[in-house]
Amino acid sequence: MCSNDCPYREGTDRMNKSTSTTQPLKFAGALGDELQARLDMPAGPVRATAIFAHCFTCSKDLFASRRIASELAGRGFAVLRFDFTGLGASGGDFSDTNFSSNISDLVHAADSLREVLEGPSLLVGHSLGGAAVLAAASQIPEVKAVATIGAPADVKHIEHSFKCQLDEIEEKGEAAVSLAGRPFTIKKQFLDDLKAHSQTDNIANMKKALMVLHSPLDDTVGIENAAEIFQAAKHPKSFVSLDNADHLLTRKEDAIYAANVITAWATRFLDLDHEPESVVPLGAVVAETGLGKFQNYVRVGHHTLLADEPKSVGGLDTGPTPYDYLATALGACTTMTLRMYADFKKLPVEHIETEVLHNKVHADDCTDCSDDDKAQKANRKGKIDRFERRITIKGDLPEKERQSLLRIADKCPVHQTMEHGSVVVTKFAEEV
Repeated sequence: MCSNDCPYREGTDRMNKSTSTTQPLKFAGALGDELQARLDMPAGPVRATAIFAHCFTCSKDLFASRRIASELAGRGFAVLRFDFTGLGASGGDFSDTNFSSNISDLVHAADSLREVLEGPSLLVGHSLGGAAVLAAASQIPEVKAVATIGAPADVKHIEHSFKCQLDEIEEKGEAAVSLAGRPFTIKKQFLDDLKAHSQTDNIANMKKALMVLHSPLDDTVGIENAAEIFQAAKHPKSFVSLDNADHLLTRKEDAIYAANVITAWATRFLDLDHEPESVVPLGAVVAETGLGKFQNYVRVGHHTLLADEPKSVGGLDTGPTPYDYLATALGACTTMTLRMYADFKKLPVEHIETEVLHNKVHADDCTDCSDDDKAQKANRKGKIDRFERRITIKGDLPEKERQSLLRIADKCPVHQTMEHGSVVVTKFAEEV
């Protein structure tokens, strides 16, 4: 009895999107169509770059894809995950694709990652995506390590997903099949292309470090596939059993475990302490992530952050607000200025802390603002932005020195900028 239920269907996603630091990207795929991608960035410096390839008919937003990418990003990896041609949010017709185009899509993804950061040193592939990274690894020079999760040893394994229509595809040249509850057209050229690929040769000639992760309970791609991949590969190679996991790693703990193991293993083969040969922006780059209404990805040099708004105004509350960042700038500059002064004067200052409060008040109600401040800063509604610094200094200091430090706080450059104003010039990026 044949079933149209695709074993590669997406599981229910319970992951909180707001935990991801992600940047939308797009690039041209193997067939010339625009492919949609996301770049998961670490909060600190980028230690290495990676590409994650999803399973057959799935997408970059599958639970396991996002969870593993997020965990790797938390360990210093910049991870590019994308939708193959004709899948997810990417353009193109799935019926025109095949395993060869998937491999080419991966090579194009590496080219795109190389443009914004550097070529990937790690490839991670799930299911058929695992087979694709095994085949593509030798075509991407920067790759040093490859990890597969539940990957088939022979790409013809995918035919099991539509075995009831194989005769129809051979006879008529194509057939409509149901995969993951959605209709897809599979053409004869797809089957012919599968026959043209020898994964054994791809694996043997890869010359990259390999880790094979597989669950002994995987009823979609049997554990014997892991054994065949492992046997075909040359050293260095490793095998990890994903005990009790399902094929799609729908349980959070299984996806996190896989990410932890991959990261620890990859450290042995990747240079994770180097600075990537990336184009560092001249200033702060702030762009929408596509998650929520207001979430923005912030990149300053090699540092990545999030900016957002509270849930009360429609945001996800995943990062500081723009005014929070302004208050942070004032507080950081104040603390640093005081530390420089204290060290210069050799004052016994043990610890400095600056708390900054911000609110908008009516000019007439600002009792500690000068008349000139009120006249210059009041807007049409008669309100001004009031920042209050509350400085804590620990150390055995006489009152005279404490008052000196209080006066020095007003000398911090950010304070001076906010007090005296600045010029903001706005233009389109293409004009620069």
